[in-house]
Amino acid sequence: MKPYRRTFWTFLLTFISHTLVVLPVYAIEGAHPIVIISSYNPDSRQTSVNISDFMEEFRSLGGDIPISMENMNCQSFSESPLWKGRMKQLLLKYQGENSPSLLVLIGQEAWASYLSQEKSMTGDTPVLIALASRNAIILPKDSNNLKKLMPKSIDLFEDFPHSHVHAGFVYEYNVEANINLIKRLYPFTRNIAFISDNTYGGVSLQAHVVKEMKKFPELRLILLDGRTNTIYSISDKLHSLPPNTAILLGTWRVDMREGYFMRNATYTMMDAAPHIPAFSISSIGIGYWAIGGYVPAYRPLGADMARQAIHILANKNKINHNVEIISNKLLIDAEKVKKLNLNLSSIHESIEWVNESPSFYSQYKYWIWGVGAFLCFLSGGFFISLYFYVRTKRLKDELIVSGRELRDAKDNAEESSRLKSAFLANMSHEIRTPLNAIVGFSDVLVSGDYTEKEGLSYASIIRTNSNLLLRLIDDILDLSRLEANRIAFTPERCNIVPICEGLIYSANQIYTSSENHFIFQCKEKNVEMIVDVQRFQQVLSNLVSNADKFTQEGVIILKLDLDLVQKMVIFSLTDTGCGIPMDKRKKVFERFSKLNEYIQGTGLGLAICKVIVEKWGGKIWIDPDYCEGSRFIFTHPLEL
Repeated sequence: MKPYRRTFWTFLLTFISHTLVVLPVYAIEGAHPIVIISSYNPDSRQTSVNISDFMEEFRSLGGDIPISMENMNCQSFSESPLWKGRMKQLLLKYQGENSPSLLVLIGQEAWASYLSQEKSMTGDTPVLIALASRNAIILPKDSNNLKKLMPKSIDLFEDFPHSHVHAGFVYEYNVEANINLIKRLYPFTRNIAFISDNTYGGVSLQAHVVKEMKKFPELRLILLDGRTNTIYSISDKLHSLPPNTAILLGTWRVDMREGYFMRNATYTMMDAAPHIPAFSISSIGIGYWAIGGYVPAYRPLGADMARQAIHILANKNKINHNVEIISNKLLIDAEKVKKLNLNLSSIHESIEWVNESPSFYSQYKYWIWGVGAFLCFLSGGFFISLYFYVRTKRLKDELIVSGRELRDAKDNAEESSRLKSAFLANMSHEIRTPLNAIVGFSDVLVSGDYTEKEGLSYASIIRTNSNLLLRLIDDILDLSRLEANRIAFTPERCNIVPICEGLIYSANQIYTSSENHFIFQCKEKNVEMIVDVQRFQQVLSNLVSNADKFTQEGVIILKLDLDLVQKMVIFSLTDTGCGIPMDKRKKVFERFSKLNEYIQGTGLGLAICKVIVEKWGGKIWIDPDYCEGSRFIFTHPLEL
């Protein structure tokens, strides 16, 4: 399992939330701002993309109203009693002459916090919501018994008919359709095990499922609740589920220990219950675990939100309620259906298939037959006449190839042995160092012979070394998956300039202990390219982190240049630090290569950068002519 790390999207939201964006000319009277309040949970990339699309479309439609960004920094359900107060503080910032012309709420937590406010706080400001479900729960007033709380599911349209929510997009999770799907495919089902996590979305979805399951009194509902379970305890409970049970997946990002998990957490659950049929209500698990399910037709909503905002602002005196419910679609995993030999004849709805890959032969079968027959006819006489020649040459070639393969196998075996020995040696050293600190200071804590201040210091050391150990394991997994081609790149067209600006801004906020100054230089304001944003950010973040480690009170410059002849974007990161000796420059991209053994780090960052850059078709190197520190240069094609 891989705990969720702060990524560039986290930095981007922090950057946006402290920035007032003013957009070009649009003929709408008044200067009251549009206030966007984001829940800002681990789905930050989805939130960031929608906000970016919203601003771009709003600007293209001519909007000139200032846009102010706020976020609530919502995380696990355990802090939900605090959200009402956070929302109140944000709304208080926009009172009187600074009152908003439109309030945009992004995420389930922001919406629920807004509905919890008194009317004196909400006023008459129109509200647009997005990335939220129509089904929610009322926020708890205190933190007592949050793990055992079984709140009632509420409905945006039925329970709040007179709210100021005038527009937006909400999801509707169709529990009834999913249960009927399970009953059609597995008619002997008697138990439904529902998995949900320790987030507001997980708890509200669980409340909705509990409400909807009353329509099926013949089925027993088993709740696998992330508020009272870890990924390990849920896996244990999956082992002991009663017969005739089907799994219904809700959400899973946060467990009772409030640790964030990526998708491979559900792989652990899948391994614990490989023979129990699993279905999904939110698309989680579809494609590798779940057979399928009725899920919302998720899509980018930023541009549609901008068009609704323009409509509301242009018709302030004639506001109509226009909240769109995102329809559901039926997703089915073709590989699962084939593997489990499921009969789908009882399903009459349109199906969107996952993992469906028709073979080349089935698509062009008759063409292949025709071309094959024609080639066989033409080449028959030729092959007969050359039979003895081909036979002799083949034997000779096989001898040559066998000798070459033996030499290659010997070289590969020797190289593998060398790499294995180096890997084990480096791993034992890199893992032993933080483990020694963790075990040593844990023993001190157990002994009880320390002051409170010393105890806090020991706990801080244990936490720091635990994070270092987790980072080491994450880097090793990333590197192995990249080299084994188990991580697929997801390229998209975007303007790379604001991404670089956001990363440099965030670096200035984060790396303060070294008192370095981070600068971004680019002659262009718009550089469109096709790039896997996540992997690109990973390369830049590793390089920026390395530069900060080896520079004190200096300047670190990220520069972007275009080579239109080669159709390449050239990035360089220059620091004024201690530099890299000439005899070590060829080894810095090797695994576990560290210039200073006394500086924290895994020694894998540059190796990961090299693998990623080469996979997208670029190159990375150290500028040999720069002697006032270090300068790393890497390239990226404009078009992948």
